[in-house]
Amino acid sequence: MKKIIKIVIILLLLVAFGFVIKFFIDKNSKSAIEYKTEKPFITTIEKKTVATGTVIPEDEVEIKPQISGIIEKIFVEEGKHVKEGDLIAKIKVVPNEQSLNSANGRVISAQLSLENTTKEFKRSKQLFDKGVIAVQEFNTAELQYNQAKQDLENAKKDYQIIKLGSANGSASANTNIRATISGTILEIPVKQGDQVIESNNFNAGTTIALVADLKKMIFEGKVDEAEVGKLKENTPLEVTIGAIDTQKFNANLTFIAPKGLDEQGAVLFKIKASLDLAENVNIRAGYSANAALILEKKENILAVKESLIQYDRKTEKPYVEIEKENQIFERKDVTLGVSDGINVEVTEGISKEDNIKVWNQVTGSETDFNRKKR
Repeated sequence: MKKIIKIVIILLLLVAFGFVIKFFIDKNSKSAIEYKTEKPFITTIEKKTVATGTVIPEDEVEIKPQISGIIEKIFVEEGKHVKEGDLIAKIKVVPNEQSLNSANGRVISAQLSLENTTKEFKRSKQLFDKGVIAVQEFNTAELQYNQAKQDLENAKKDYQIIKLGSANGSASANTNIRATISGTILEIPVKQGDQVIESNNFNAGTTIALVADLKKMIFEGKVDEAEVGKLKENTPLEVTIGAIDTQKFNANLTFIAPKGLDEQGAVLFKIKASLDLAENVNIRAGYSANAALILEKKENILAVKESLIQYDRKTEKPYVEIEKENQIFERKDVTLGVSDGINVEVTEGISKEDNIKVWNQVTGSETDFNRKKR
């Protein structure tokens, strides 16, 4: 029995000794980690932000009537190009009975006045021809007669305008709704038979049509308050339209809102930029678009890839490791500048000739720390 126990113990020792030998053999057989290196380079870095918005016409005009009534006929369709002065619609006037009666009363009153001044004028002329009255008295009678004729003419025209919308069938009648600018009909929110209200000081009036020049388009979007302070007017933009994703359009920043709007807890500022469109490009109003704005740009600067930058756990300062000899590295603290998320400017700490260590792998905690710093 004792002999068996001794044999088992000896076997266990041999097995343990074998594992120890294998461990040291495997450890010594592993090759040392070899790090690659990269050099800093001269480049241009642009820090950008993206603003979402829409493409809209620079000028969108609402065509409104100058008289109330009912749409008798519409002569254009949405999408049609019109020139300034082209007929868009015609309105059938539905006169106000009170206004019509009042205008008719002014006509009757003017007729009575004219009849009376006509008699006075004829009598004065007879007396003037006989030399009974002076020239001045005759001229006064003649003036009153002419004024009475003009008053009657004006009263008749007012009556016709109230009843028909125009006087003597004028070509520029208020019942004819014409385009005030040249452009494309974007929308006709009314149809034949609809009642419309005139535009005046107390009422905006009914919109007959929306007209805009689609060759003059702007991008309208919003940017966050953290970035609006870095924007300046006349800054170039690059606009991407969702419906035309194969083409990018140049734009020029023309407007930055002086007041921000609170939207879901974020303060956003409206911006506008004029688009540079070619003659053969057809852009529709209301397209969704994104605009890339350059917040900061530096040319011919010394930079490295952001993946080469490490951060000290205690001081949180950035650093890199410079190769002094073959696979022997020395830590160098650096000062960083502008970054585009891929490359970062290095203003102090390294030179163009330095070889910077490329980190093959880091521990999970170091990865989380560096990702947080970036």
